[in-house]
Amino acid sequence: MASEKQYIELYEQARQTIFDHSPEAMNAVRDQAFEDFRQQGFPSKKVERYKYTDIEKLFAPDYGVNLSRLEIPVDPYQAFRCDVPNLSTSLYFVVNDSFYAQMQPKGHLPKGVIVGSVRAYPEFAAKYYARLAKTSEDAVTALNTMLAQDGMFVYVPRNVKVDRAIQVINILKATPQNAQRVVPDLMVNRRVLIVLEEGAELKMLFCDHAADDRNFLATQVIEAYVGENASLDLYCLEETHYKNVRVSNVYIDQQANSRVNHNVITLHNGITRNKLDLTFSGEGAECQCYGCVIADKQQHVDNNTLITHHVPHCTSNELYKYVLDDKATGAFAGRVLVEHGAQKTTSQMTNQNLTATKEARMYTQPMLEIYADDVKCAHGSTVGQLNDAALFYMRQRGISLEEARLLLQNAFINEVIDKMQLEPLRDRLHYLVEKRFRGELNKCDGCRLCK
Repeated sequence: MASEKQYIELYEQARQTIFDHSPEAMNAVRDQAFEDFRQQGFPSKKVERYKYTDIEKLFAPDYGVNLSRLEIPVDPYQAFRCDVPNLSTSLYFVVNDSFYAQMQPKGHLPKGVIVGSVRAYPEFAAKYYARLAKTSEDAVTALNTMLAQDGMFVYVPRNVKVDRAIQVINILKATPQNAQRVVPDLMVNRRVLIVLEEGAELKMLFCDHAADDRNFLATQVIEAYVGENASLDLYCLEETHYKNVRVSNVYIDQQANSRVNHNVITLHNGITRNKLDLTFSGEGAECQCYGCVIADKQQHVDNNTLITHHVPHCTSNELYKYVLDDKATGAFAGRVLVEHGAQKTTSQMTNQNLTATKEARMYTQPMLEIYADDVKCAHGSTVGQLNDAALFYMRQRGISLEEARLLLQNAFINEVIDKMQLEPLRDRLHYLVEKRFRGELNKCDGCRLCK
C-alpha cells in the first residue's frame, strides 16, 4: 500500500481545494471514486490485466499535482505548429489536464457540434460522465476520477457529419507562471468525454507532446458513447520523450450498426500503458482496432484490450504490431469475450512482433472466451526476428545491411498504418516511421506530426 498511501493522504488533505476548482458533474462522483481507490489500491503484477506493467512502481515517486489550477504560461501555437498539407483539422489544445479555451478555431464545426471543457456543459456532463469508466473495476480509473478537475467534452448531434477531423494536442508543461522554481516532477489527470448521437460521424486525433524536459506522469480516461448508425474514428499518437509515463484507459460503448476505428500509435515514449475496453451494446456494430509500436533503448509499451460481444451479429478485428530494438519491452494482452446469446459473432485478433536484438522482450497473450456456439472467432500471435533469407536477398543486390533492415521493418509496420482511414495522417506517418527507424526521432523538440 506504499504507493497509494500518498494519494489517499493527498485527497484527504486537499479535498476541499479539489472541489472548489472543479465542476459539479465531476465532484458528484469524486468521493465514491476515492472510496473505490482506497479499497482497491494499485493493482500488483499478480492482477491479470496488469501483469506486464508495474503500476505501483510508476506511481511511487512524489509527483506534484496542480490542484489550485495555477496558470501554466504556454502559447500552444508556438509549441505546436501544424503545417501538414491537406490535413485540414480543427485544432484544439489541452495544456496538462485543462482545455485551452483562449484560442479556438472558428467556422469549421457544423451547427450543434460542441468541443469544449466539461465545466462549460454541466447538463451533458452530468448525464454521461463516469458512466462507462467504472471506478469500482479499475484503480487507475478511480484515481483519475478522484483527482481530475477538468476535462474535454465533444458532442455531435443526431445525423451530423463532421467532415473536418478534430485534432487535440495534449501539451505537457511543468513551469507555473511566476514560479520560483521549476517543478521537477508533474502528474496530470486528463479526462475526455465523447458523445455521438444516432447517425453522427466524427474523426478525432489526439497527439501527446511534451514541452518541457521534465518527468511527467499522465493518467488519461476517455469515455466514448457511439450511438446507433454512428461512426467514430479515434487516433491516439504518442511522441513524447523517455521521461514521460503515460497510463491511458479508453472506454467505448457501441450501439446498433455503429462503426468504430480505434488506432494507437507509439513512436517515442518512456513508459506507456494503454487499456481499451470496448462493448457492443447493439446488434450489427463493427470495430477495427489497430496498434503500431516502435520502441528502443529501455522503453516500455503495454497494450491491453477487452472487447465484449454482448449482443449478436457484431464484428471485431484487432491488429497490433511491435518493432522492438535494444532493451525495449513490449506487451500485448487481448481478450475477446463472447457472452451467452451473442450468436453470429465474427472476431479476429492478431499480434505480430519483431525483436531486433536478443535483449528486447515481447510478451503476448491473445485470448478468446466464448459462451455462444454459432461464432467465427480466431486469434494468433508471432514473435520473431527479421527474415535472414530476405536480408541475404537484398544484400546480394547491393543494399547495405542497415538499409535492408530498415526496409523490412518499414514494410512490417506499414501494414497497420495503411489501414488508417485519415489519408493525410497515413501519408505523414509513413514518413515519420522511416525517420524513427533511422534514429532521427530520439529527441522530442516538437511533435513531428507537423514539423
